[in-house]
Amino acid sequence: MVTPTSRQDTSVAALGSRAPFKVGKKKIVLGAIALSVGLLGIGMAGFTSRYNAAEKMSVNLKELSNSDYPANAAPLSKNFQRYANRELIIIKRDDTHFDFVLQPKDNKTAKIVIKNIDLSLLTPKPPEWTKKDPGLEVIALTDREWNRQQVSFPADSAHIEITGGDGFEQKNLAEVALANNCLNAGYWEVLLFTKEDNNKSMYYQGWFTFPMGHYKDVFEKINNISYTKHLWRLEHWQDPAGTIVNTKMLREVIDEKEIAVNFPLDERIIASGEQARKVRTTLATNLTTWGDFYSGKHDIKFATFRPPGYYDAKTPWQNEYWRIGKFDKGIVRNIKPAGNQPNSQEIELTFRDTKTNEQNRLIISGVNLKDLPKLPLEQYNKGLYMPMGIGVPPFYQNYSDLEKSHPDKSPYFNVLLNSQDKWIDHHKLALDGVAMHLDKDNPNLVHLYLLSYERNTVIGHFSFTLE
Repeated sequence: MVTPTSRQDTSVAALGSRAPFKVGKKKIVLGAIALSVGLLGIGMAGFTSRYNAAEKMSVNLKELSNSDYPANAAPLSKNFQRYANRELIIIKRDDTHFDFVLQPKDNKTAKIVIKNIDLSLLTPKPPEWTKKDPGLEVIALTDREWNRQQVSFPADSAHIEITGGDGFEQKNLAEVALANNCLNAGYWEVLLFTKEDNNKSMYYQGWFTFPMGHYKDVFEKINNISYTKHLWRLEHWQDPAGTIVNTKMLREVIDEKEIAVNFPLDERIIASGEQARKVRTTLATNLTTWGDFYSGKHDIKFATFRPPGYYDAKTPWQNEYWRIGKFDKGIVRNIKPAGNQPNSQEIELTFRDTKTNEQNRLIISGVNLKDLPKLPLEQYNKGLYMPMGIGVPPFYQNYSDLEKSHPDKSPYFNVLLNSQDKWIDHHKLALDGVAMHLDKDNPNLVHLYLLSYERNTVIGHFSFTLE
């Protein structure tokens, strides 16, 4: 065994007559300080670089081919990828308004400009009434960033300008869309659609990182708080599970009534709209009824939605459907929402955790039930189609409608709580939102559907009468 002393003696001998090098305590302390300062400087330089943003910036567009992205659930046009290889230029007009310029790299592709877009409407901003409670503010910010917000513009919108190209896009462009993806801050998409056989079909899709310096500045401008307060939460998917949600600060209950809710476990699964297109992203077999989601007999996974914004079946997303495994009861309340909004209704669905027997509650609030669209079951996706969260916009919305109805002014909230009013991470559970409408033939009958992780499938159909 070689002792420290003998190791030192050997090194001295090897040095010959030279004395061993000694470092004093003062030099060690100074060296440590210098190293810390250096590392801090590197960190600050990286931070500064990440949040640098010019008034005109060229931003890389990522484009994926069919072979790159076989799980693409979008309705693809027969002209998909025939007008690709573009670059994106983002131009700042003022503190919150920006232009997005899709610049062509060849003569056949048109130049398309999405002009004067108010990004205060696409950046997380909690309702004022949530800022009085740290837990509510955290949940509002988290769900706003984690949910998809896609806004569309018809080709003849004042916000759309199209020039050049071989004429196809000028004649056939039907809709342009911008999407803030349901991922960490910065992951965005731009999409171009045409019409084929009277159906909307996508012929271009590009992913990009919105400049974080501009994102930071817009966030601070509209919220009047430092971005660094919520930076980690917005950019790194920090899970706020267990946060107390004080619903009394979101609305005042006027009255309530337990209602008879029909939830037929043997009813066949319904699929329409994006659920019909996303069959390949639900990684399960032999699911035919709602009961199959909660029986525990099926291995149910979903293709994970991952950066920059596409589905990956190789890294499947799990579920925790046992937490809503047994439906218990339903309650309807008349409420007075915060923020001086008109009175509306709230639905509470209560479930039992089939592993712990804990009572968990799904609350959908700030909805005028009598104003819901009247639709047949197969068109449920055209009704109220909303994510989970507080003060969140719809998943998909026309930009002009967004301008008329700011999310932070909305009385709507949708949360899943345990028996101690603690927020349950619905993403981990694999529940992303709800759809609602009135029955086409019976305007007193409400239909309510639960949407799975990434809205890949519907996982439940509930109905009740308004009396």
